[in-house]
Amino acid sequence: MHNSSEGTPLLAERSSSPSTPEHLLPAPSQTPTPRRRGGYQSGRRRGQRGSTALGRVSNFDRKWWVQRARYYVPITGWLPNYQTSNLVVDVKAGFMVACLLIPQALSYSSLTRLPPAYGLYTALVPALVYGMLGTSRHLSMGPEALISVLTGTLVKGQLKHLYGAYSPGMPPADTVEHFSTAVASAVALLSGLFTFALGMFRLGFLDSMISESSLRGFISGTAIVIIIGQSRIMLGIAAASSVHSTPWNDFKFMLSHLDQTHAMTAIVSLGALLFLRLLRAVKSRFKATTWLQQIPDTLVVIVLTTAISWVAKLGEEHGVVIFGKVDGDLPHFRLPRVPTYADTKDIVSSAITITMIGVVESVIVAREYASRNHYAVSSNRELVALGVSNAVGSAFGAYPAFGSLSRSKLNDRAQAKSQLSGVVTASLVVASLLGLLPYLYHLPRGVLAAIISDAVISLLSATPGAVAFLFKVQAWSDLFLLLFICFCSVAASVETGILLAVIISLVMVIKRSNMPRIKLLGRSTENDNDFYPIDGAPPASHGTLRRLSFGSSSSNDSQDESGPQSRGNSSSGSLSADTQAQHIDGVLVVRIEEPLYFANAGQLHARLNRMEMYGDMRTHPSEAPRMNPTRAVVFDLVGMSDIDGSALEILLGIVHEYSRREVRVLFVRVCQGVRLRFEQAQMGSAGGEYDFTDIGSALLHLEQQLCIPLSS
Repeated sequence: MHNSSEGTPLLAERSSSPSTPEHLLPAPSQTPTPRRRGGYQSGRRRGQRGSTALGRVSNFDRKWWVQRARYYVPITGWLPNYQTSNLVVDVKAGFMVACLLIPQALSYSSLTRLPPAYGLYTALVPALVYGMLGTSRHLSMGPEALISVLTGTLVKGQLKHLYGAYSPGMPPADTVEHFSTAVASAVALLSGLFTFALGMFRLGFLDSMISESSLRGFISGTAIVIIIGQSRIMLGIAAASSVHSTPWNDFKFMLSHLDQTHAMTAIVSLGALLFLRLLRAVKSRFKATTWLQQIPDTLVVIVLTTAISWVAKLGEEHGVVIFGKVDGDLPHFRLPRVPTYADTKDIVSSAITITMIGVVESVIVAREYASRNHYAVSSNRELVALGVSNAVGSAFGAYPAFGSLSRSKLNDRAQAKSQLSGVVTASLVVASLLGLLPYLYHLPRGVLAAIISDAVISLLSATPGAVAFLFKVQAWSDLFLLLFICFCSVAASVETGILLAVIISLVMVIKRSNMPRIKLLGRSTENDNDFYPIDGAPPASHGTLRRLSFGSSSSNDSQDESGPQSRGNSSSGSLSADTQAQHIDGVLVVRIEEPLYFANAGQLHARLNRMEMYGDMRTHPSEAPRMNPTRAVVFDLVGMSDIDGSALEILLGIVHEYSRREVRVLFVRVCQGVRLRFEQAQMGSAGGEYDFTDIGSALLHLEQQLCIPLSS
C-alpha cells in the first residue's frame, strides 16, 4: 500500500538500464519525486506509472527469452515468420536433393556393411532433427562417403571378434546383422555426444585445427580407397577372404584376380559410371540450360538399370548380383548399446575420428554456403545441432550422419530458402521406405558401386587444383603434408591417414599461436589520422588507451616498420574525455596483428561477417544487425609478416567473395614476403589492392573512387 504523500518512485528512474532485473533495483525512495516541469506527482499517478514501468520490464524479459529461443532453437525463429511464397522453391529443392540422397543412402550403406534400409534411416532421423536445430539453410544432413567408410572400417574390425567367438564355425546371418547395426548405432551415439559436448563448451574453433592441406590429403586418400573397393564390386570380383586387409593389399588382390572379372556385371556397372560422368560433363558444359541441370542423374541411372535388369533377367540368367528383397519399414526406437564381443575402446576411438572428420566437413560446408548467400551460421550451434541429430538418430538405427558437400551444392543450386527443404527431403525418404524398396529388387549392386565411385571422383576433382596452387605459391610444407597423408591413407589405412593429419596439425598449432589478433579500428573524433580499436577501447573516463596514430608527415615512411617511431605503431596516449572511436560509414578498417596460417585464418571470414553486421565483436549474435552495407574493407597488415598456402587460399576466397558483392578490398603496409605471395597468387586479379603505405592514403583513394566523403 502507498499513500499520496509517500508513493513508489518510477521504476524507470531507479533502473540504470532497461535490462536490470526487478529484484536488483534499489529500494524505493521515501522522498517525493518531482515532476519534470516542477511540482510533485500524486501517489496515485506515480503508482500508475510504476505499474507501466513494471510492464515494460516484463515485456523486455519476454523479448529477451524469445530472442534467445530463436538463437538456440532456430526453427522457433524461421518457422513462425516463414513466407508462403518460398514454399514452392523449398519443396522443389527438397525433391531435387531427395533424388540424390535416396540413391546415395542405399549405396553408402554397403560401405558400412549394413543393410540398405539403415542408409535410409540415417538419411531420415538426423535430417529431421537438424531441420529444427541447424542454422544452415543449405546443409544437407545424412550419410556421407568418408563417414560411411570409417564406420564400415570399424564394423569390419569388430566382426573379427564375433567370428573369433564362433570359431571354428560361422555366426548366423541374423547375428552378424544385429551385431553390425549395434556397433554402428553405438558409434553414432558416441559421435553425437562428443559433437554436442564440443558445441556446449564453445569449442567450435576446433574445426580449424586440421590444416587445409592435411584435410585435402586425407580426403584424396580416402577417395582412392573407396574407388579401389568399389572397382572390385563393379568388376564382379569376389572379396578377399581376409577380414583384415589394407587398401594397398586390396588393390593388389584385385589386380591379381582380374581374370575372374564377371563380364556382364562389368558392362552394366562401368556403363552406368560412364553415363554418370558424361551427364556431369554435359551439365558442366551447358550450365545455362535449366532443364538439363535439374535432371536427377543418379535417379535416372537407377531407374534405367533396374528396368534393363528386369527385362533382360540379368540376375536369373546372367549371374549379375542384384539388390534383392529388402523389407522397407520405418525405424523403431531402441537405445544403442555396445554389443557383446565388441571392443569399447575401438568404438570410442573411431567415434572421435568420425567426429573430427564430420565436424570439419560439415562446418566448412555450412560456412561456405552461408557466405555465398550472405547469412550467418554459428559453429557452436552447428555442433550442438549435429550432435543432437546423431544422438537421436542412433536410437532409430542410424549410423553417423553429417553434412554432404554434393547435396548441399545441389540444395544451393535449387535456391533453397530455409531449412524446410531438408524436412521435405526427409519426408520423401519416409515415402521411399514405405513404398520404394520392393521396386529395386532387380537393381544390380554394381550400379550402386558406380554411384559411389562417381561421388568420390568428384571429391578427387579438387585435388589437382590444390596441388597446383600450393606449388604455385611455393608452400612446400603444405604440399608435402598433402601428398604424405594421401599416401599413408592408401598404403596403410584411413585411420592412419587421419591420425597423422591430426597429430601433425596439432603440432603445428602448438608451435604457432592459434588465437588470431584481429582488431576492428575506428577513427578518432579528434583527429582524422588517429585510429584505435573500437571493441578494445576503454571508456573515456579511464584516461589512456593503446591507439594507432598516423601522422601527416611523410618523414616517418622511411623508418623501419618495427621501430618505435613507425607510423601506425601502437602507443600509449592520453585522450580527452570526449574522444571516441567512430565507425567509418560503409568501410571496415581491420588490423591483422600476426602472421596468418591455416588455424587462425579459418576464423577470419566468420569474424569479418560479424564485424559487418554489428561493428563490435562484443555484440551478441542474436541481436539484429546494426551496420550499414559495407562498401570497402581496408586490411592493415602491419603485424602480418607471413602467410602460408592454406591461409592465402582462404584470404583469396574472402577477396573473391567481396569482389562478387562489389566491395572494394585494400591492403596497407604489406611486407615484402607477403607481397611476393600476393603476386604469386594473383591477388590483384582477385580484386585486392595492396600498394598503400598507410590507412589514410587508402581511405583517400576510396574517397576518390567512391565519390563519397569518408572524413569525419
